[in-house]
Amino acid sequence: MNISTASGPFTRASNSVQKTMVTVLLALVPATAFNFYLFGWPAIFLFTVTVGSCVAIEAGCMALAGKPAKAALNDYSAVLTGWLLAMSLPPWAPWWIGLLGAIFAIALAKYAFGGLGQNVFNPAMVGRTVMLISFPVVMTVWVAPHPLFSAGAPGLSDAINITFGGHMPDAMSAASALGYVKTELSRGIPATQSMAKVPDLMDMALGYRAGSMGETSLLLILAGGLFMMAKRIISWHIPVSMMGSLFLIASLFHAIDPASFTSGIFHLISGATFLGAFFIATDYVTSPVYKPGQLVFGTGVGLLTWSIRNFAGYPEGMAFAVLLMNSLTPIIDQYTRPRAFGRNRKGEPLPVDKKP
Repeated sequence: MNISTASGPFTRASNSVQKTMVTVLLALVPATAFNFYLFGWPAIFLFTVTVGSCVAIEAGCMALAGKPAKAALNDYSAVLTGWLLAMSLPPWAPWWIGLLGAIFAIALAKYAFGGLGQNVFNPAMVGRTVMLISFPVVMTVWVAPHPLFSAGAPGLSDAINITFGGHMPDAMSAASALGYVKTELSRGIPATQSMAKVPDLMDMALGYRAGSMGETSLLLILAGGLFMMAKRIISWHIPVSMMGSLFLIASLFHAIDPASFTSGIFHLISGATFLGAFFIATDYVTSPVYKPGQLVFGTGVGLLTWSIRNFAGYPEGMAFAVLLMNSLTPIIDQYTRPRAFGRNRKGEPLPVDKKP
C-alpha cells in the first residue's frame, strides 16, 4: 500500500499581499478622485510623479538586490506608499517634493531595513516627515479648492507651470484650518475667535477647505475605512482608539480652557485624522499584531497627535505621532502578546508539578 505524506501547514487562505494592497487602493479611489476634482491638474500631476517615482525607485532597489525589477509592481506596495505619500503632500507642491519624498520613503524607510515586511517605520510618513523638516515653507503652502474645469481653475499649461515650474500664484495660496488656528493662537487671539473664521464643520467634512488630499473629503475617507473593515483588511481597534483618545483629550482641555484649546470635533475633522486612523496607523508591518496592543498603539497616536498640534511647532502632528508609536511597536507587542497554553508570556514552559 502506497502512503503519501505532506508537510504542514495545511490551512490555506485565499488572501494575499496583492489582494490586500488592491483592496486598500480601491478604498482610496473615491477620496482621491474627489480631490482630483477639487484641486485640478496640479494635484493629478503631483500624484502621478509621486506614485511613479515610488515604483521606479522600488524597481531600482530590487535590481540592486539582484531581484527581478518587475517584481516591484507585483505586490502593489510601492503604489500604495506613493499613493499615501501623495495624499499627505500639498496638492500644488512642485514635482521634486514628490520625487524626494519617494526616495526617502522607499530607499531609506523601506529597503534600508530589508524591504517589504521588514521596515520599522511607515514609509509614506517617513517621506512626508523628511520633506516637512527639510522644506517647511514649500510643505506648508496650501491652496483653497479650485474645482476642475471651473472658473479660476488652472488649465493644463498653468498646471504644468505650477507642478513642474514651481510657479504657484500667491493669490491662490491659503492656510489650512489647523495652521490658521495655530497661527492665531501664537498671536494671542483666542481660539473661540479664530474658529469663527475657519470653514464651518460641514464644509470641512465635505472637503471644501485648504489642505492636503488626505485632509479633505473626510466622508469618502471614512467610507473607504469602513469598506476595509467590512473586507476584514483592518479591525476597529486602532481607528477607534486613536480617534477616541484624540477626541477625549481635546474635549477635556477645551472644556477647561476654550480660549486656548479647540474642541474635540474640530480635531477630528481637521488635519489628516481620518486618513491616519484608517490608512496609515493600521499598516500591518509597523503596528502591533495583537488586539490589546493595537488599542494601546491607537491611543498613543491620538494623544501624541493632539500634543504635537498644540505644543510643537507644526500644526499637524499625525505623521510624527505615527512614527513615534512605530518605534514602540516591538515593545507593545512584547507586553501584550497573549500567553500560549502551557507557557508564560515570555514563551518559557511552565514548571510541571511533580507528584509521587
